Amino acid sequence: MALKCFFVPYMLLLSSLVAAGVATITGGELLSSMIGVQGLIYCKQGSKLTPIQGAVARVTCETADEYGYEAEDVTVLSQATDAKGYFLATLSPSEVKNYKKVNIKECRAFLELSPADTCSLPTEINRGISGAILQKYRLVENKLRMKLFTVGPFVFSPEENQDKSIPNGY
Repeated sequence: MALKCFFVPYMLLLSSLVAAGVATITGGELLSSMIGVQGLIYCKQGSKLTPIQGAVARVTCETADEYGYEAEDVTVLSQATDAKGYFLATLSPSEVKNYKKVNIKECRAFLELSPADTCSLPTEINRGISGAILQKYRLVENKLRMKLFTVGPFVFSPEENQDKSIPNGY
């Protein structure tokens, strides 16, 4: 329930910008418009989820050249999360070398960094470690015409403390 509360302000803001319908990225699509990836990053301690301010996500896209051969991956980092744990990462065609000849094959979003010393262990919740595949997007009609993907929420956890009073962890 708390998760919906964090998304509501952002979704209301975006709803005024988003065109109707949801689309799916297909392998080999030209990077013709800006890509945006948004989500939330939390710290999970026990059953409690707390937004992490200052956390960073990473987006990596596999690419192919104009002949279909594997090309250099493209990686961008999100801006640091706000007080509610919200992040946004953007990738524009102008940031990609030879973008008119590069096809985006697949993009994934990952947990990258937590500024919280007490909560810095990435978890696999919503594929935060292995990478959440960007699949469906909404077309945001503004000056930039962005394909906006939503992932997560991603979760960090405290470092695991093994109980020293129990021999061999049993």
